[in-house]
Amino acid sequence: MIVQNTQDALSDVLSAIDAHALFSVRFAAGGPWSVAFPPPSYVKFNAIRHGGAWLIQDGEAPARVGEGDCLVVSGKAFTLCCDPKLRPIPARDVFAGGSLDVAVGDGRDFVLLGGSVNLDTVDGALLTDALPPIVVIRREEAGPIAWLLEQLDAEWNGGAPGSRIACNDLLRLIFIHVLRAYLARATAHHPGWLAGLGDRRLAPALRAIHAEPARRWTVDELARIAGQSRSAFAERFRATVGAPPIDYLAAWRMRLAAARLRRGDEPLPRIARSLGYASDSAFAATFRRILGHSPARYRSLHRGLPA
Repeated sequence: MIVQNTQDALSDVLSAIDAHALFSVRFAAGGPWSVAFPPPSYVKFNAIRHGGAWLIQDGEAPARVGEGDCLVVSGKAFTLCCDPKLRPIPARDVFAGGSLDVAVGDGRDFVLLGGSVNLDTVDGALLTDALPPIVVIRREEAGPIAWLLEQLDAEWNGGAPGSRIACNDLLRLIFIHVLRAYLARATAHHPGWLAGLGDRRLAPALRAIHAEPARRWTVDELARIAGQSRSAFAERFRATVGAPPIDYLAAWRMRLAAARLRRGDEPLPRIARSLGYASDSAFAATFRRILGHSPARYRSLHRGLPA
């Protein structure tokens, strides 16, 4: 019997890619205004606290966003404005002074709290590739996010000792709830592990893989956990996650190994054994096939890179 209640795949992935949220700015606007934001280097997270605006992105019709809505941006430029007809000013001009609290116009009509989700410089694509370039979570989808946003407001405006760290922790919780809200949607997702977690038939199998990555899983075992026939499970897994189950298992093992190689001096044989490989050569061959380098070469290439 597999015990799965102590781990979950979302937590495992966020830990593996070293995701942590940093509260960065309060942006306010009033009167006629329009600001063009560039594609972020990492994941940008924005929560609208007051008023409303138009969200404009290439290839999409302008969408109205309002108080309580959250935006997760992972790879696309966008514009926020009071009127789509206005010519936007670049965000770099608005934030040029380096202030954490900026305003365009009188700042009375619209308030946004923004932050970034910093990721492992190598493995961060595991999250960004799993998300659409821009995700809008409406306030009615957000559940407890409204309460967390109120606390974020209070910490930001209160200025009490430790408020900056408290803001970061609150933003991290809000971001996790936003990912949960995205998973709860019935609409189709981008293929990937995040889409798999949102599939009630596949999620138990993914949780099993993440709970015991060293186990020699077979497609038959995973299919039984998912309550499907072998062929139906394999087809659904490939279509939803984007890879066959055993390929996903191997890739996840190598991501875990790669993170340990980048972040420490753990001996290669110990890493190999902990991930279910009886021989160092089998581990090295799989690592090279998936990541393009031997484990030793990979460690030397990434030694000293910022996490």
